[in-house]
Amino acid sequence: MNDLTSRSIAQGPATRTFLDGSEYWIAELPSVRIGLGHFRPGWVWSKHAGAQTGAQSEAHIGCIQSGRMTVECADGSRVDLGPGDVFEAGAGHDAWVVGDTVCIALDVAIKPGA
Repeated sequence: MNDLTSRSIAQGPATRTFLDGSEYWIAELPSVRIGLGHFRPGWVWSKHAGAQTGAQSEAHIGCIQSGRMTVECADGSRVDLGPGDVFEAGAGHDAWVVGDTVCIALDVAIKPGA
């Protein structure tokens, strides 16, 4: 395996477009998947992503670049996030955009066995 791998993110069409028109780009690296989301006001994971994919949310680490988002874990704990805030959420959480501004967020999911 090479010691260095690089990929471009948000170059070209979105990897996923959610039911509300929010967009998500993915860069796959050997040990992690990095996603960049542009989530529109009113976007809710369970309503616009989970309903589309039929899956529950995965565990991941995130960083809010702009806008605001609330993340609620399966145990009911909740955190409100803004620019520069980082978080780690377990599988089965929900999340939604707060306010009337697009939320831009970067997230990282470690691949099994990495």
